[in-house]
Amino acid sequence: MLNKNINLEGKSVLITGAAGFIGSNLVLELLKKIDSINILGIDNLNDYYDVRIKEYRLDEIEKEVKKHSKSNWKFIKGSIADRELIDKVFNEFKPDVVVNLAAQAGVRYSILNPDAYIEANILGFYNLLEASRHSYDNGQKGVEHLVYASSSSVYGSNKKVPYSTDDKVDNPVSLYAATKKSNELMAHAYSKLYNIPSTGLRFFTVYGPAGRPDMAYFGFTNKLINNENIEIFNYGNCKRDFTYIDDIVEGIKRIMQTAPEKKNGEDGLPIPPYTVYNIGNSNPENLLDFVNILQEELITAGVLPKDYDFEAHKKLVSMQPGDVPVTYADTSALERDFGFKPSTSLRDGLRSFARWYKEFYNIENN
Repeated sequence: MLNKNINLEGKSVLITGAAGFIGSNLVLELLKKIDSINILGIDNLNDYYDVRIKEYRLDEIEKEVKKHSKSNWKFIKGSIADRELIDKVFNEFKPDVVVNLAAQAGVRYSILNPDAYIEANILGFYNLLEASRHSYDNGQKGVEHLVYASSSSVYGSNKKVPYSTDDKVDNPVSLYAATKKSNELMAHAYSKLYNIPSTGLRFFTVYGPAGRPDMAYFGFTNKLINNENIEIFNYGNCKRDFTYIDDIVEGIKRIMQTAPEKKNGEDGLPIPPYTVYNIGNSNPENLLDFVNILQEELITAGVLPKDYDFEAHKKLVSMQPGDVPVTYADTSALERDFGFKPSTSLRDGLRSFARWYKEFYNIENN
């Protein structure tokens, strides 16, 4: 296992995408577990999905803040694509650790609105890299660790499973995947040129309470409750490595505290303090099994009535453009370096989601 080299107590941490699914849960975890931490969150609160869910997440953070008098939390509504804003934040807040979780997500939406992906995922990330670079100006201590979200989408139609970070990933099948691979390449260049410790995290199908409505489990639930049919792609012959939000957050928290080591090569120049990890459950679930478990937990939670005719609302369809038949994480590096492996079962995770859904939407079923 690697030794921690960053103590987050008393540190200033910038979290972008702080009203997002992963970002908000990370803020909550850090407030609960780290004493005297100073967190600045940025999010543009766009309407890619229901803004009420983002507002709910921010409300949950505010509730948690009241319990921790020694910690500080500040939220700024803004975009990481706004260079002036990012430079101002770095100059005034002087973050010790930066966690970039702001991005335009979604494979299919990248086909409909590519501009949003270039703005948030390319330009926005570039602004953070430039600000991190200049955080060292005039002998300043600068950013100790830049952690950023990549995605399992970078593996494209990779035939080899499980997906390893040692695999070549030069064949993206969506613009979203291409932007995430670009983030890894940009981070490597900045790590090499400016000795910025950076770690990329390839997330695998993150799910859980207050998640993203564009994800299958949430979208299926919305349709089922409205008596609409759900479409199961590739005729059900898809497998996904579903990873529960708490496992993702635990992985990020551990990685934040262990920056890649700075050292020089034989030429006297920096060896890039750069690394990439998969964070996944390492247990791909068949989509048909997934929807059956989802149905059972929705009925148990009272989201759907006990006599719901699930079969009548299920439709098997062909593969969608940009999709891949399987995602499967090799997490051996994560286990080796951090002694951690995501382990929440799909049933437990979907049970938590179903209970949250019932409460959030105030659903009454007999």
